[in-house]
Amino acid sequence: MASRPNGQHEQLLKALIDIGQELASTIDLNELLNRILVISREVFCFENAIIRLHDQGRGVLTAAASYGYEDEAVGREIPVGRGVMGKVAGSGTPVLIHNLAEMPDYVPGISGARSELAVPMVARNRVVGVFNVESTRIGAFSDADVAPLMTMAGQAAIAIENARLYENLRSVSTRYQELHQFNNRILKSVNLGVYTVDVDMKITSWNRTIEEMSGVDEDSAVGRNLFELFPALVDEGFIDRVTHVLETGTPEKVRLTHRNFRGDIRYQKRRLAPLKDGDLTTGVVVIVEDITEFKRLMDQTVQSEKLAEVGRMSAGIAHEINNPLSVISYAAQLLLREEGLQPFQKEVVERVESEVDRLKMLTGGLLSFSRAQETRKRPTDLHETIRDVLRLVRYELTRHSVEIREDFEQVPLVNADPNKIKQVFINLVLNASHAMPQGGVLTISTAAKGDDDVEAVFCDTGTGITEEVQEHIFEPFFSTKQEGKGTGLGLYICRNIVEEHEGNISVYSSLGQGTSFRVTLPAAKVMED
Repeated sequence: MASRPNGQHEQLLKALIDIGQELASTIDLNELLNRILVISREVFCFENAIIRLHDQGRGVLTAAASYGYEDEAVGREIPVGRGVMGKVAGSGTPVLIHNLAEMPDYVPGISGARSELAVPMVARNRVVGVFNVESTRIGAFSDADVAPLMTMAGQAAIAIENARLYENLRSVSTRYQELHQFNNRILKSVNLGVYTVDVDMKITSWNRTIEEMSGVDEDSAVGRNLFELFPALVDEGFIDRVTHVLETGTPEKVRLTHRNFRGDIRYQKRRLAPLKDGDLTTGVVVIVEDITEFKRLMDQTVQSEKLAEVGRMSAGIAHEINNPLSVISYAAQLLLREEGLQPFQKEVVERVESEVDRLKMLTGGLLSFSRAQETRKRPTDLHETIRDVLRLVRYELTRHSVEIREDFEQVPLVNADPNKIKQVFINLVLNASHAMPQGGVLTISTAAKGDDDVEAVFCDTGTGITEEVQEHIFEPFFSTKQEGKGTGLGLYICRNIVEEHEGNISVYSSLGQGTSFRVTLPAAKVMED
C-alpha cells in the first residue's frame, strides 16, 4: 500500500475518528466485527483481512471475522508467540513483514502470501485481538499504513471490549432475572405466608399464600403501609415486634390471634427475620404459619381427654350410688312383705322401689357409657324405641306439665343400636321439658325420607334459642343452663351417636316459638328372598 500525502492522511485519520465513534455505539459483537472489516475494505482497499480474538484462558488466537481467506486458514487456531499474529498478541506491538520468505514460522494465511501487516487490538492495556492483512506482493505494506491501522484497531478494541462487557452484563442480568423468577416461584409455591416490609413499614413483596390467608391480593398490598392496611396489627402489638427487628437486627417470634379482611379469626405463628445489606438492616421478612386447624385439633384432643375423665368419674359415682340403692331396694322389698300395711303405705313403698329401679337404670347407663360399649346395629322399630323412652321419662314429663303428642307415619325399620338411640331420644325429650318450665307441648313426629332414610322430629313450644347458641349447641361442654345444672355434654354425645349411625342431627329454633331437633337415620336394608 503506497504512502499518502499529508492532507489525504489527515482526512483518513478524521474518517477513522468518526468511524471509531460509530463503532463505539455498536454492542453486538458479531455485527461489530463484520462492520470493522467492511470499513477496512472501504478505507484501506485491502484485498483480505482477518480479525483474531485472544482467548487468554487457552493462550490462542481464534478467528472471529474475515474475508479473502479460505476456510482451512480461518478455522486454524494460532498459539500466542507463533507466526506474525502470535508474536503481535504476545508483544502487544505491530509487526510489518515485507517478505514472508524471511519468516520461518509463518502460519499459512492466503494462498501465495508474500507480505503481511498485523497490529494489536488493545483495550485497557490488554491485547484483546489482532487485526491482520496479507498480500501476494512483496512490500505491499509500508510504515505509513501502521499508524492509521493501529488507530482503527485501537478504537475497534475498545468497541469490542464494550460489546463484551455489555454481553456479560446482559448475561448477569439474565441470570439475575432467572434467579428472581426462581425465588418468586419458591415464594408462590410454599404453603407459608411470606411477605417483606422496608424500614418505612411499606410492603415490598407478598406471596400467594399470604394472599389467601389475608384476603388481600398482591397488587393491593405491595407499596402499602402494613399497619395502615391492617390496623388491627397495631392493637395486637405486632408493630412493636417489627420495629424491634429493624432497630436491633435480631429475629423475633410471636403467636397471635388475628382477624383477617374477611372477618375470620385465625391463629398464627409469625417469624420475623431482618433483611440485611451488609451490616445495615433494610427491612423485615415475615413468615406466617396458620395454626388454626392445628389449634382446633389440639382443642379436640383436650376435650376428648376431658370426656374420658368425665367417663371415669361417672363410672365411679355410679358405682358408689348403686351400693346405697341396693340397700334401699332390699329394705323396700322387706317392707312389702310386711302384713298389715295401709294401702297408702304400700303405694309409697312401691313408689320407692320403682324409683330405685329407675335410678339403677340411669346408673347402669352411665356405667355402660363409660365402658364405651361396642355399637351393635340391627333392624329397629323407631316407634317402639320412642315409646320406651317416653315410659322411662314419664315422671319428668309429668312434673314439668309437658303434654306429648305423637304424629307417627308408617316408616320402615332403621339400622341402629336401640340402646344408643334411646340415649339420644332421652336427651332430646329431657331438654325439651327443661325448655318448657311452665309446661307446654312436645310433638314427636316420624316420616320416611325416600327409600333410604327415616326422620324423627322433636318439636317443643318452649322459649327457643338464639342463632348464636345454635351455632355452638353440639360442641362439648357448651351449655346455656345454670352452673351445676348441666355439663354441656348431652347434645355433643347425641351428635356423635347419630354420626356413628351414619345419620344426621340438626336444630332449628326461633326465640319465643320453640325448638325442633331433627334426627335422620338410615333405613334397614330389606333382605329379598
